Amino acid sequence: MSLREQLCEYGRRAVELGLVIGTSGNLSVRQGDLVAVTPSGAALDKLTPEMCPIVDVEGYLVEGELQPSSETPMHLAVYETTAAQAVVHTHSVFGTVVATTMTELPPVHYNALLLGGVVKVAEYATYGTPELAANVRAALEGKQAALMANHGGVTIGATLEQAFEATRLLEWLCEVYVRGLGVGKPTVLTEEQLAAVVERSLNPPRFPRRP
Repeated sequence: MSLREQLCEYGRRAVELGLVIGTSGNLSVRQGDLVAVTPSGAALDKLTPEMCPIVDVEGYLVEGELQPSSETPMHLAVYETTAAQAVVHTHSVFGTVVATTMTELPPVHYNALLLGGVVKVAEYATYGTPELAANVRAALEGKQAALMANHGGVTIGATLEQAFEATRLLEWLCEVYVRGLGVGKPTVLTEEQLAAVVERSLNPPRFPRRP
């Protein structure tokens, strides 16, 4: 599947799962010094491969008739400072709720470790600006996900599939936290508890075969 086809596939999935509405959200995937990105002002479930522009890592349009997403500078900033090969940005409901009310998403479930633990909320800046790109880059340091204040979420991965699954996990973690607040104060896992999970994953139990 080509890079552009991947954008179409995961763009449709993002809409189907309610992670974006209208023309919000954007995705990109990198190969070498080229980045395929969703176009500006287009609904992600209406994309065709030829609609998706390709830019180089310096932000110059290489191929395509449509303009790249206005958030392309943020995507390129992430590629510049991480090993990511794909970026997914959404305006999911629970992620946006957390992003408008908190400075970080605490680890209320050990699966938060898959995103790097505590998910930071990048300081607010106008979309598409160098300021927002810098804020997101800082919030992502050592992480697979970040939230953007009063905006949404962003995740990264070695593949577009991996970045998309990180987006799904981020939204699930945000939903668990928000729904938990409706019952009581969610319990946050301690550093020791999280370390024990890491140790367990490195040394899983081994079950003997029946003689």
